[in-house]
Amino acid sequence: MREYSKFYIGGAWTEAAGAAKFDVVNPATEEVCARYANGSGDDVDRAVAAARAAFPAWSATTVAERIEVLRAIGDEYGKRAGDLAAALTEEMGAPAALANGFQVDLGAGHLNTVIEILDGFAFEEQRGATLVVKEPIGVCGLITPWNWPLNQIAVKVFPALGAGCTVVLKPSEQSPTTGQIFAEIFDAAGVPSGVFNLLQGDGPSVGVPLSSHPDVDLVSFTGSTRAGIEIARNAAPSVKRVIQELGGKSPNIVLDDADLAANVGIAVATLMNNSGQTCSALSRMLIPRARMDEAVEAARAAADALTVGDPGADVALGPVVSGAQFDKIQALIQKGIDEGATLVAGGVGRPDGLSKGFYVRPTVFADVTNDMTIAREEIFGPVLTILAYDSIDHAVEIANDTEYGLAGNVAGTDLELARSVARRIRAGWVSINDAFDFHCPFGGYRKSGNGREWGEFGFHDYLEIKGILGYAPDGA
Repeated sequence: MREYSKFYIGGAWTEAAGAAKFDVVNPATEEVCARYANGSGDDVDRAVAAARAAFPAWSATTVAERIEVLRAIGDEYGKRAGDLAAALTEEMGAPAALANGFQVDLGAGHLNTVIEILDGFAFEEQRGATLVVKEPIGVCGLITPWNWPLNQIAVKVFPALGAGCTVVLKPSEQSPTTGQIFAEIFDAAGVPSGVFNLLQGDGPSVGVPLSSHPDVDLVSFTGSTRAGIEIARNAAPSVKRVIQELGGKSPNIVLDDADLAANVGIAVATLMNNSGQTCSALSRMLIPRARMDEAVEAARAAADALTVGDPGADVALGPVVSGAQFDKIQALIQKGIDEGATLVAGGVGRPDGLSKGFYVRPTVFADVTNDMTIAREEIFGPVLTILAYDSIDHAVEIANDTEYGLAGNVAGTDLELARSVARRIRAGWVSINDAFDFHCPFGGYRKSGNGREWGEFGFHDYLEIKGILGYAPDGA
């Protein structure tokens, strides 16, 4: 079992201020697999002070110097890819193929994208006699979730460092080891002392003092909408900038000209990926009413073909992250049945042959209406809801009838039609035919949050904008 009692503060591994610990449970075995020191306000004070002390020198580095550090991090990241993947499988149940593949690859992809963009990023712009300067905001408190740990650490830490900020990272207490390995990577890469700091712990012990700390200039949080609201409240007295990437209930509009069987099969597999634990998951599939029977059969076949089991084996789905998450998903599946949706595949309980572990049956509901609980609430599990629409206008109306606005997709062969529908979806990340791009800004409307990550837009929130008037003579 892993045992960690130290935090990475000021370029050194230092003992936690208190004796409190927290356990990490392997969701496949339901056994404790790691024990960590649980941080406190005193630890936050030390980490923030280290980041504050390092800021003047780091913010004064050149772009070339920061790129050199980021490339050194990339070299060390490659060396530890196997360790990162093993931690993901152990702590949050990611199947080995997913952990060694897309989970690890996302972190590397974001690092390479940041380096590419940083090399040509315009930190200064002359506008007439005024010079517009983009300066690093300062010390950043970064709070990341358990479901895509490497992705969420990467999209916060790398652009923050690239912009010239210093950071204090608090990973989720449910998947802390990826953050721990990140700190080891940064240490091995020779990142200057205090530029990157790591604390472990839960929300009340570390998240609250970090988000409310007066010497933190920005807090970036990814997680539930409920927790995001509390972080914004904590941050308000010090008027710090708050970036939030929160929940979603994203629509997938399948147009009438689409290859229905192929698109439904892809949509089921994509949603179920990572056991449905993805904030941008396309959990509401919208199908032309006349083709509903066809879609239902395709979804049933796709869900029934998915294998669930030991994440160390060759399976499509591992467990969900915790007993609490399992119970929430089970309650919502039962709610769907009780409210009259048609259960097409899956249902309550563990898959056959699995008596231990937080495994959920890949579940599909049809005949869902947008007022049902399973169409309104973020389930965060392998559960797909299929809704019927009568026209394009009707599909867009259903898609936008949500308190969220994180993502969406439009599937179809008529590109002009797909483009027009995508423009009408009120969400921050809308793909056409499941396109993917590291440079596309990612973030939400409404209760899905504010601010943007990924690509060039991932830099913007970490920068202050200064206007220097009269920098050049009038008429220059």
